[in-house]
Amino acid sequence: MKKITSMMLAGIALAIVSVSAFAQSWPVRPIRLIVPFAPGGGVDLTGRVIAPKLSEALGQTVIVENRGGAGGLIGVDLGAKASPDGYTVVIGTIGNIAIAPHLQSKMPYDPQKDLVPISQLANALNVMVINPSVKATTVKEFIALAKKEGSNISFGSSGSGATDHLAGEVFNTLAGLKMTHIPYKGGAPAMIDLVGGQVQVIFATVSTAISSIQGGKVRALGMTGNQRYESLSEVPTIAEAGLIGFDVNGWYGLYAPAGIPKDIITRLNAEVVKILAMPDVKTRLLDAGIIATSSSPEAFAAYAQAETKRWAKVVKDANIKTD
Repeated sequence: MKKITSMMLAGIALAIVSVSAFAQSWPVRPIRLIVPFAPGGGVDLTGRVIAPKLSEALGQTVIVENRGGAGGLIGVDLGAKASPDGYTVVIGTIGNIAIAPHLQSKMPYDPQKDLVPISQLANALNVMVINPSVKATTVKEFIALAKKEGSNISFGSSGSGATDHLAGEVFNTLAGLKMTHIPYKGGAPAMIDLVGGQVQVIFATVSTAISSIQGGKVRALGMTGNQRYESLSEVPTIAEAGLIGFDVNGWYGLYAPAGIPKDIITRLNAEVVKILAMPDVKTRLLDAGIIATSSSPEAFAAYAQAETKRWAKVVKDANIKTD
């Protein structure tokens, strides 16, 4: 019995040493960074800005792999089910980490159990924009008008369950409105119909809205998060404009499959934090309305959990259903 116990202890010790040695030698081959959306959006841009910097820091190529579909669920699921050896990481967002679990009857992965947070990456700014024909120049004026018009006022979104959809539902709830939701297959089609007057308001990403705002095709009333955007410094946050408590932050973060060695998480976090502090990285993201934002794994985990609880209540209170 003693011999068996000694062998078991020796085996455990060998495993611990092996994991430690593996982590110390990592990485020895290219790393895959899964972007769970098609090329061209804010999440894709963030991944492609970070990837070459991370390649340089780690001495191995970081390959960006776009695996879009189902609001990011397909790509995140692929990342969650990858081998936890440090050679696959994935970008998760507020939608596929904090919101989807409350909208999907069956999730392909458990964000809390199947993924390990490495660092927050960014906050993607959204802006409330209206068609110029709407007789309102402030958030308060818009709310007053929408209360009179009721469901005749419609807000577009990039799709049911997307951040801009949830922003509209939160706006409805806090302002006591009954705006009608019109989902589109992306932010660009929603913006086209806003300009054309088919919907009266959308809570668009800055990258989608900025050219229409600057061209006078739409009117910006407020930022959805808790900070203003430098290129639209005259536009207040919606909370500043009078709707106290409104704060919808479209965040992105870096995750790895559960079971990844802690040493690798620590290394990845350290490098990502350095990268996101680089002036050229911050500027390139900011130009697209994205604020570079890093954190410790522990702080990011706590933030994502708080967001998950918050959105559970929002979805329940607004009785939000996916189409």
